Amino acid sequence: QVQLVESGGGLVQPGGSLRLSCAASGRIFSINTMGWYRQAPGKERELVAVITSGSSTNYADSNYADSVKGRFTISRDNAKNTVYLQMNSLNAEDTAVYYCNFRVRPFGYPPDEYDYWGQGTQVTVSS
Repeated sequence: QVQLVESGGGLVQPGGSLRLSCAASGRIFSINTMGWYRQAPGKERELVAVITSGSSTNYADSNYADSVKGRFTISRDNAKNTVYLQMNSLNAEDTAVYYCNFRVRPFGYPPDEYDYWGQGTQVTVSS
């Protein structure tokens, strides 16, 4: 069983910063992509950022939604099975529940990959 636990959400004033973390545990063979999604009240869940592994263990490629590009930074620590989201210059439109998502190959056969989700952490931007 693979489990993702995230933390770092909270209440912050406009223009402030938060750093989200998400760590995976369990019998993990490898992790392909790591990403962050968010869902605001009455809206569908949307992709915020994703980071992928390349052809070597020290290469990764990051992509961002247009709404957060230049303000948010995604990073990963493969040794800790952890992904981070540094959020700067926050505004009210960033208020949402944030979910981490890993594409994981567990131990076992067939060697398929599955999506796992964190429990969600609330980010509220308000004065």
